[in-house]
Amino acid sequence: MQESNGHCCKHAFSLVELSIVLVILGLLVGGVLSGQSLIRAAELRSVSVEYQRYTTTVHTFRDKYFSFPGDIANATAFWGKDNINCTGDTGTTQVPGTCNGNNDGIINPTTREMWRFWQQLALAGLIEGTYSGEQGAAGAGNVFFAVPGTNVPRSKLSNAGWTAYYQPIRTAQSVQYDTLSGKNHYQYGTIFSPTTTQGEVFKPEELWNLDTKLDDAKPGIGKIIAINRSGFYAVGNTNACTFSTANNDINKSYNLESSAITCSMEVMEPF
Repeated sequence: MQESNGHCCKHAFSLVELSIVLVILGLLVGGVLSGQSLIRAAELRSVSVEYQRYTTTVHTFRDKYFSFPGDIANATAFWGKDNINCTGDTGTTQVPGTCNGNNDGIINPTTREMWRFWQQLALAGLIEGTYSGEQGAAGAGNVFFAVPGTNVPRSKLSNAGWTAYYQPIRTAQSVQYDTLSGKNHYQYGTIFSPTTTQGEVFKPEELWNLDTKLDDAKPGIGKIIAINRSGFYAVGNTNACTFSTANNDINKSYNLESSAITCSMEVMEPF
């Protein structure tokens, strides 16, 4: 269509049309952010479900075999012998097979019981998956090399995993609380440097929420213990997950002012 002066008409969005577009974009962005929040909330809920499931299965295992998984002294009688890694054990060679523990009531990391813990739970049909019963391939000379999905269970939250082992009595350990010493425990987090599952995976508020539901909401005492593994190596040995400044400073609270991922957790004596 031509105007009387010979120029073509100009077309553009009206203010109403632009407003509608902006509203739609806002709804889309809000929907994405809301969806991400819902996914994160579901993943966080899965942590407590996983913890309760693993703890129940360990009790079931002990009721049936009269020992903890990994620590059982006659494991090869039930599931055969791993002839490569357990040449000193008796029993028929099986693939994958397993190794005997020493039945002393602790999940010993130096004798690989911490890896056979998960392998034997799976061999007994109490958890899903297949676990190697050995340290990760990159852990030559390091018995603490975890690989979620290979020798320890993988969690639904941020590629985190679960490790089980006994923590010997230890002396001053900065802000790695004294309350960890001398106990069997679960360790939960991402892979840290690369050893066990101690890497940070929670915001302080997220771990506080989990601690409140499962324990006492106190990061340094009780069953749920807050860990900030990176802080252990930092100058001043700070614990960014909490307000604690020393390994015996167990009565401080979570640093709920922080929105950073600064926490992993350890669960004391879950079985």
